[in-house]
Amino acid sequence: MYNVNSTKATEFIDHQEILDSLEYAKANKNNKELIESLIERARDCKGLSHREAALLLECDDPELVEKMYKVAKEIKQKFYGNRIVMFAPLYLSNYCINGCVYCPYHAKNKHIRRKKLTQEEIRQEVIALQDMGHKRLALETGEDPKNNPIEYVLESIKTIYSIKHKNGAIRRVNVNIAATTVENYRKLKEAGIGTYILFQETYNKESYEALHPTGPKSDYAYHTEAMDRAMEGGIDDVGCGVLFGLETYRYDFVGILMHAEHLEARFGVGPHTISVPRICPADDIDTADFSNAVPDDIFQKIIAVIRIAVPYTGMIISTRESVKCREKVLDLGISQISGGSRTSVGGYVEEETEDENSAQFDVSDRRTLDQVVNWLLELGYIPSFCTACYREGRTGDRFMSLVKTGQIANCCHPNALMTLKEYLEDYASPETKKKGLELIEREIANIGRDKTREICLQHLKEIEEGNRDFRF
Repeated sequence: MYNVNSTKATEFIDHQEILDSLEYAKANKNNKELIESLIERARDCKGLSHREAALLLECDDPELVEKMYKVAKEIKQKFYGNRIVMFAPLYLSNYCINGCVYCPYHAKNKHIRRKKLTQEEIRQEVIALQDMGHKRLALETGEDPKNNPIEYVLESIKTIYSIKHKNGAIRRVNVNIAATTVENYRKLKEAGIGTYILFQETYNKESYEALHPTGPKSDYAYHTEAMDRAMEGGIDDVGCGVLFGLETYRYDFVGILMHAEHLEARFGVGPHTISVPRICPADDIDTADFSNAVPDDIFQKIIAVIRIAVPYTGMIISTRESVKCREKVLDLGISQISGGSRTSVGGYVEEETEDENSAQFDVSDRRTLDQVVNWLLELGYIPSFCTACYREGRTGDRFMSLVKTGQIANCCHPNALMTLKEYLEDYASPETKKKGLELIEREIANIGRDKTREICLQHLKEIEEGNRDFRF
């Protein structure tokens, strides 16, 4: 059995264990009784092991797959209800010294325009994001110790939190930067970040090294062990992810669940979020070069089974995906989406021409934030701009204990309504505001606890009168 408590990447991501799990899944894919027992057990919302989840993913019986989807939807509803958290990425710099073959930031790419935002340019980008209505950002940079040192990231975080524009304020800054040291993770924690995000890209060590031939990211162990160092540095909310399509989806599916099991076993809390990006076109990158690209039907099943396997973990989907795809996976497990995103450096202030492209990847869902919010309301979801858990200290094991007992909804549901109300008053188009107010009225009427309903109504009234930033 692989060593889930080991701090060595090649032990807690055990290659042979992944292969054995995939063989087990293949051997039992037609064992209807076993698969149905796993689906039924999943209803307890205690999760499944990576090997059990691999079997569900391998199953292609339409009736059983439909049962999986039904359970995934039940779990999603139990823990997240109809809330969808909104965020946007903010690209600070695309200078990078790595040689990642799937990313246009790679050092040898001479087509892409290299750019690094000054603090004043960051200020203008943040104001543009605040004017849309965003409250939560995910910072992105390439890996370049000279151009993007930790001091630059820390200064940028300080700048972002300092900007108050009209009723706008960024209340949570998540950070997606290269693997670093325990000392630097402590600095990020002290700077007030929310979640530290790092994508593994692929857990297959051989494939990983072929895809990352040069640069500091080529060190598989250092990269894979980053979450351990982040938690040792005091960051108790971490976000994992793979880039589906680099390796076979089955392998990376098992790998990311093993990583989650390792963090849970060693630190008592698994990943706060799991992201599920797929390889997509970008400058200097052709998806035809990647034979493991994942089709939509498999992608949906991946999301559903992750939801079943790790019911307490948030799941994120970006604007890489089309509107149609995003709509299909919302009720299968997704709890956070980006809206109005730009993946270029400085892209919120000034749209780039094709000749001056600095984007990391092509965006499929190009709608404005207001259009995304309107769409979610039409589908019956509550677009949430809430960041209260982070600001109230409900992170790490404290957050997970509330999720596992089902108590987190007592905080998340009212906060989602409060922050939606803020958005509707300050930023929404008339049509979106009308839909949103109608939804809030229905949701308030359905709150079962009189005291909570009374507090919500009072806060909603105060928001109308100009007060902001309520949280439960």
